[in-house]
Amino acid sequence: MPLAHPLADLAAEDFVLLTTFRKDGRSVPTPVWMAGLGDALAVSTPEGTGKLKRLRHTPRVTLQACSRRGQPKPEAPVIEAVAAVHRDEETRSRVESALLAKYGWQWRLALVAERVIRRRRSAPRPTIVITS
Repeated sequence: MPLAHPLADLAAEDFVLLTTFRKDGRSVPTPVWMAGLGDALAVSTPEGTGKLKRLRHTPRVTLQACSRRGQPKPEAPVIEAVAAVHRDEETRSRVESALLAKYGWQWRLALVAERVIRRRRSAPRPTIVITS
């Protein structure tokens, strides 16, 4: 089943501004790579990131097409959505495969760079699955 509009449009974007919310309601926007996963969108992120901490308090997120540096694209709509964090191997594998299919060598390079930054220690990568 294809993605429902407007998530389908975001699945085609190179970067999406994922905004999560602090306990006090303040927004924290983060540019991310995102891939379509059935009728949802998915993100992979290292354990311990702020996104994951904020999602423990509220599953509410907003999404908007953006540049690599997080600058929203002109006239790109802001889409309200709900996010769920998954740590199971099956979901992680599906998300990693979707990101690899979409970004190819860039995704592989990002993972290598992450390992170098972490001094070769691999960290678990929970996935964030987003639905409208």
